[in-house]
Order: sequence, then structure tokens, then C-alpha cells
Amino acid sequence: MSSGGSRRLRGMSTQRITTSLWFDTQAEEAARFYVSLFENSKILGIARYGEGGMGPVGSVMTVDFQLAGQRFVALNGGPTFKFTEAVSFVVNCKDQQEIDRFWAKLGAGGRDIECGWLKDRYGLSWQVVPTALWKMVTDKDPARSARMMQALLQMKKLDLAALEAAYGPDPKRPAAKMASGKKPAAKRGTNQRARR
Repeated sequence: MSSGGSRRLRGMSTQRITTSLWFDTQAEEAARFYVSLFENSKILGIARYGEGGMGPVGSVMTVDFQLAGQRFVALNGGPTFKFTEAVSFVVNCKDQQEIDRFWAKLGAGGRDIECGWLKDRYGLSWQVVPTALWKMVTDKDPARSARMMQALLQMKKLDLAALEAAYGPDPKRPAAKMASGKKPAAKRGTNQRARR
């Protein structure tokens, strides 16, 4: 690893759990692709194989990188292991514009699956979802959550407006307004006719 990369790693606070991703030979390419998509992301350091390693001498062994503030390690370990949907990364998006952007960029060269899931060009699975999804899933009204889930199951890329429409308005809100005791003011013309 370069001395500059070593200094950057020593300067970071220790992250107790670090995700390690096994690639065939594309670790550096994949890491650079991922850091180009997210803010607060960068390559931290690269280690290379020496004599007696699993790869050719001088080839990339591991890439330490930061993705949205979290540290990851990408390993070139050969073709033995492949990614599966059993592990995926969730990208929380504040609005439809973010959903569209991450769906297009992460999915370029990969494959759309369903329900907000996709596989990227390296076979890694991602879930691109709105932050509002978790509130809708955990709503205390099971009927609202069920309607939203039925809509979600028909989608590949998630449509936030359609999910919110299926979820529906909060049924408690009209009751809360009535309980406030505030009555709409009568129209002036109506009061004058009543006095006549």
C-alpha cells in the first residue's frame, strides 16, 4: 500500500465492522465506480499481491474505500465466490429524483429485478428505496401498509407517488380537526339572509 494511503487509514477512527466484498479481478474498478456515485466517498488505499499471493505479483489485492462515510474493503480473490441477493445494500432516497438517479447509475450494465431491487454490473444487489418507505411499512394501520405493499409488488423501480397514493391519507387527521372545536366562519351573505 502507498505511504499516502497508509497515513489516511491511520487517521481514520476505527470502524468496528467493515464490509468486505469479494471480486474476481475487478476490485479497483468496482470501488472507483461506487465512490463516483455517492457523496463523502473516496479511495483510501490499495494493497498489491507479492510473492506467494493468490494473484500475480503487483496486481491489486485489496482496495480500501469510503462510501457515504462508511469504510469498505474490496478484495480480488478470483472467481470462486459470487454475489447473491442474500446480501444487498439499501440506498435511502429522499425523493423520486434521487430514486431515478441511483436506479439509473447503479443499474447501468446490470439488471433490474423487482420491488426496488437491482443487480449492478458486478453482480452486487442494491435496494433503491424512498426514506418514507419504512414509515409506510411500519404504520399502525395494517390496511394502509397492505395497500402500499400490493402496489410495491407490481413495481421494478419504485414510484414514490404511486406508493403514497396506495398508502392513502391518515384517517385520523379529519377527526383531529373536528376535535379542535374550530368551526369555519359563516359567509357574510348567508348571515344577512338568515336575519331577514
